[in-house]
Amino acid sequence: MSHPPQPPAIPPSTIVVTDYLWFNTRQRQEFIRITEQVAGIVSRSGIREGMVLVSAMHITAGVFVNDWEDGLIDDFGVWLETLAPAGLDYRHHQTGEDNADAHLKRTIMGHQVMVPITNGALDLGPWEQLFYAEFDGRRRKRVVVKAFGI
Repeated sequence: MSHPPQPPAIPPSTIVVTDYLWFNTRQRQEFIRITEQVAGIVSRSGIREGMVLVSAMHITAGVFVNDWEDGLIDDFGVWLETLAPAGLDYRHHQTGEDNADAHLKRTIMGHQVMVPITNGALDLGPWEQLFYAEFDGRRRKRVVVKAFGI
């Protein structure tokens, strides 16, 4: 009888760190810059070279990378409302829910990003920042931050 192949062992020098960011927004829809919080987790991890995964753990929230400029952040809200307006009679609402637009907005913006770690720091472009995007807020939600590397 043959045995299934075993996954390769994680090299002993590999570091894996998991942490969480928690949010409870005041508004139904908010964009929150989280670059410093993620950078702090990476710094405390001791990882010098690797990657960090940042992923919203709720189906009505997202994570994305873009420029931290107030006009652009406002534009995202307007653009998303055009693509997936709140208050429409979505089929999802026939199940007793009222947040179909939040699910659609999350799908448009994405739920996770992967960022390189170089020399112990986030390796972002000159204007890039990490954001948490909330589309059905006013309740406690979390984001997982999983850094791995050497």
